Amino acid sequence: MPTITIDGQLLEVPSGITVLRAAEMHGIAIPKLCDFEHLTPYGGCRLCVVEVQGSRMLQTSCTIPVTEGMEVRTDTPKVREARRLVLGMLFGERNHFCMYCQVSGGDCDLQNAALTEQMDHWPMQPPWNPYLVDASHPYFVLDNNRCILCRRCVRACDELVGNRTWGMASRGADTLLTADNGLPWGESSCIKCGTCVEVCPTGALIERHSAYQGLSAQTEAAPSLCVGCSVGCGLTLRVRDNRLVRIQSRWEAPVNHGLLCEEGRLRPFYETRQRLDTPLVRRDGALQAATWKEAWERIAQELRVSAEKTAALISTRLPAENLAAFTRLFREGLRSPMVACLEEGYPTHPALERSLTPQRRAALEDLRAADCVLVLGADLVNRHPVAGFFLKRNLPEKTRLILCGTPETPLGEKADVLLPCTGAETLSTLRALSKGVRSEADSGDTALSEAAALLQSASAPIVVIGRGFTGGANEASIAALLRLAENFGAKILLLYGKANSRAALAYGLQQRFEPAGMEAVFVLLGDDDPGGSLPERLRNVPFLAIQAAWRSELTAQADVVLPAPLWTEQGGHYLNLEGRLQEARAALRPPEGIHTPLETLQRLALLLGIPLSLEWQTALEGVDGGRWTVDRRLTTDD
Repeated sequence: MPTITIDGQLLEVPSGITVLRAAEMHGIAIPKLCDFEHLTPYGGCRLCVVEVQGSRMLQTSCTIPVTEGMEVRTDTPKVREARRLVLGMLFGERNHFCMYCQVSGGDCDLQNAALTEQMDHWPMQPPWNPYLVDASHPYFVLDNNRCILCRRCVRACDELVGNRTWGMASRGADTLLTADNGLPWGESSCIKCGTCVEVCPTGALIERHSAYQGLSAQTEAAPSLCVGCSVGCGLTLRVRDNRLVRIQSRWEAPVNHGLLCEEGRLRPFYETRQRLDTPLVRRDGALQAATWKEAWERIAQELRVSAEKTAALISTRLPAENLAAFTRLFREGLRSPMVACLEEGYPTHPALERSLTPQRRAALEDLRAADCVLVLGADLVNRHPVAGFFLKRNLPEKTRLILCGTPETPLGEKADVLLPCTGAETLSTLRALSKGVRSEADSGDTALSEAAALLQSASAPIVVIGRGFTGGANEASIAALLRLAENFGAKILLLYGKANSRAALAYGLQQRFEPAGMEAVFVLLGDDDPGGSLPERLRNVPFLAIQAAWRSELTAQADVVLPAPLWTEQGGHYLNLEGRLQEARAALRPPEGIHTPLETLQRLALLLGIPLSLEWQTALEGVDGGRWTVDRRLTTDD
């Protein structure tokens, strides 16, 4: 490790890092605007210049690597003069009012830099030309008057997300940030992930909902997890007065490294369903308000009578603690013949789980490093977007994509090869492709030959599997898949479903749900969506009880309805698609009087006289040979 000196401090730093990173590692502040730790060094704004002994000119600390014996000074008169010049030029180019703005309050890097340099006026008179404000997007606003052309957003959309929506138009002082070469932002290819807004150092890109609702210093940061899918993205909930103000990236999160999708960052603010806030019991054909005691007793009474003709269904958005207690109460306590989760086993297959060894399983890091990816029945655009980002940003230079589907299939337009994989074609395609790889023979099909050639030449191939394949798979198609993976040494990344989909598998909940013949059904829905077919399937059940956060068609036909907390209002553990166990804690207090699903399960067990252990870890210890560990970096500080 090289030893360098910064402002008289002798420091030992890792090889290969920049002077800026070295300074930040040791708490030495160097102002910056265009630099962002997770992006390639750019050196555009020139605000981070420093003096390096032996160099005639000032150097941009964000691009110059450290060398043994390097001596750096960050706060000399020459450096400060250069920084004030840079800031003066930025203020003279657009309509910035940093010295008077009261709404940034530490959240704007440009204002922070100006205040640090004690700038209280414009050194160069701005032209006061009006610049385009694009408010066409449903979630965000672009204000070019505040843009400093740092290109952080352009680079983040390219390097991190792989969507490449942003670019620059025109030249010089007329340069503007544009989406898709001039389209209104709301009509562009933007996928609404918000990464560009997150990395913007000024107020040029703002989020409609959270703008002006509270500065970071006025809010509390609550590290948590997104429960939208099985990726298990870490995020930060910004809370003020028990109200969720904004959802931010958590760049140190080990799974997603700060990336979020529309589901994780924005949709919680645009919920239109009506919240349930009191228990409801059906009397005289209508749901009427009741006490928790009355509702619990009514459910317990029906479960006691129905006993072994009771079915139970639970959402995989709920914590592992809930899944374990739910399984123990209904399967072991009541001996219910039908205990399942809302996913009903479609995101996986028993034959695949039996045969897929830990060595053959892929992690998200393998997807990021793959040079050839075969996508089979997986939607990396709508169901698991962040996993899709890891793939898209490497296309087409670093990774070749083989997609089983049509040009209309998500990512179809980016595929190097499209293979037919609908219905019976899936098995024949897998078998033919496997044969082509093993023998390197021409299959007679151009697409298959091209796909086989790509897989054969790859050094780190991955097969990404989704419910589009597992939902209709059989023993033969699973065997063909495994043979294919073995033939070209590929790992298999199974995406599963929602946040605790893999934990539900460990608890034996991933099975088809058949309510026919059941006299009572208990649905632990939480804040999940019951889906389109479930209400119809449960319409003729004699007794239906639900604990849910939102009113729905399903709650309208229930006999007892219990309100439930939202994902932001309860904590617990989640097992992501890699088998990584993570803990999230509640960031908000639920409305007064709302009990958690775990409290409901405990109360029902008490009323039914069933001992209910709350132990939940044992079933998960066998996941991937027991190699899971609790990742507490995403939890709030004790």
